[in-house]
Amino acid sequence: MKNSVGKLNMAIGLSAMAGFMAYGFLLIYLRDFAPGKEAWIASNAMGAHFESRLVHVHGNLFSVLNILFGYLLLTLPIAPNTAKWVSRLAIAGLLMPIGIMAELYFGLPFYLVLVGAVSIIAATVLLAIGVWKIPSNKDQAAIS
Repeated sequence: MKNSVGKLNMAIGLSAMAGFMAYGFLLIYLRDFAPGKEAWIASNAMGAHFESRLVHVHGNLFSVLNILFGYLLLTLPIAPNTAKWVSRLAIAGLLMPIGIMAELYFGLPFYLVLVGAVSIIAATVLLAIGVWKIPSNKDQAAIS
């Protein structure tokens, strides 16, 4: 179970990263090559253009976090229940950039952004606690 949990985070993280990278290339196209690029550049620091950059940056950051968390879940002896919750919460963290995109393009409310933000923070804290609970070599030597 634990190994599939880590693999899932890594697979979703890599897939999401590919999607957010492609979105970044779209933003480059809109800035450098698209008709009307001057208007895009002129309004670059505000509104939808700023939000679109938030999607790209946070999407890739949270993708990398999922890859890293997945790797740590695969390699560290984190308690299985903790590992399952870290995995789920880290994946749910991707709702933050997805929520920003949903706000930007579909006018949806900000709730997904909040759920994603709370989820990635909770995953990070829970993983920190799980790592903290791993016995050190000194602790294991004292037991044996």
